[in-house]
Amino acid sequence: MTGSRPSISGFTFIRNGVQLGFPFVESIRSLLPLVDEFVVAVGRGSDDTLARVQAIGDPKLRIIETVWNERMADRGFVYAQQKMIAQYACTGDWAFYLEGDELVHEAELGRIRASVDRHHGDPRIEALVFDYYHFYGVPSQLATSPAWYRRECRLIRNTIRSYAPDGQYWLVTHRHRSPTYPRAALADAHIYHYGHVRRQAYMQEKLEQTSRYWGKAAPRSAYGRIDPRALSPFDGTHPAVIQEWLAREAEHEFALDPDHVLTRRERKHRLSMLLERSFGWDLSHKHYRLVR
Repeated sequence: MTGSRPSISGFTFIRNGVQLGFPFVESIRSLLPLVDEFVVAVGRGSDDTLARVQAIGDPKLRIIETVWNERMADRGFVYAQQKMIAQYACTGDWAFYLEGDELVHEAELGRIRASVDRHHGDPRIEALVFDYYHFYGVPSQLATSPAWYRRECRLIRNTIRSYAPDGQYWLVTHRHRSPTYPRAALADAHIYHYGHVRRQAYMQEKLEQTSRYWGKAAPRSAYGRIDPRALSPFDGTHPAVIQEWLAREAEHEFALDPDHVLTRRERKHRLSMLLERSFGWDLSHKHYRLVR
């Protein structure tokens, strides 16, 4: 890739995206206007995910067909493998990772581009961090407790040594030293995460298929079994490309389970939210070191 501005590669991995209710086509389409290329690692599966990715038909798209290691059951390491297959094929100065249920908003593409341009010349900045909208239950509701990461790296400098331990985040190594979280700056933009508004049946199927990669039994999916204090209304707009999917594939009714008993983890997060409100802290987990 050539040009005066730093180039950006988009990348993701997906398998059985149709069967599991992922808005993966919408996810890819949301990022295509920003990137110079988009690499998709498509795992061999049991639905027409590959055909749907191919049907996008954009010349920026590059598809790598893969076979997942079905015996892998070590903390989701198969996700890390697939993520890195796609990232290692990226040729841009920066690599932008989106999971199959994550989108960017067309109104923020200019801010993302400006952030890359602004930080590209500063070698201290190894990644860009995005604020998150975790939609929960229905598209008009957010999960906001510290149980949900408020910020995460999704753009990383593609000229440094980086790898993903489990698919969600990166570690960086310098001259074979111990790995660290990347040094990061804020991207001044959001990731729109729709995994927890897909229809309940899709979510249960996803839990059944993915739990084995984490070495544990699948829980029963029920959006209403949550601490109500962890939820907040969303009064913004959704990306244009997700509108049809939301109408067709998302849940549109939500009710709290009146019999739900707070788990030990939820009680802990209630205390964390109280401390956050009292002292202005952010007690959610962070996979980065903020430089500026």
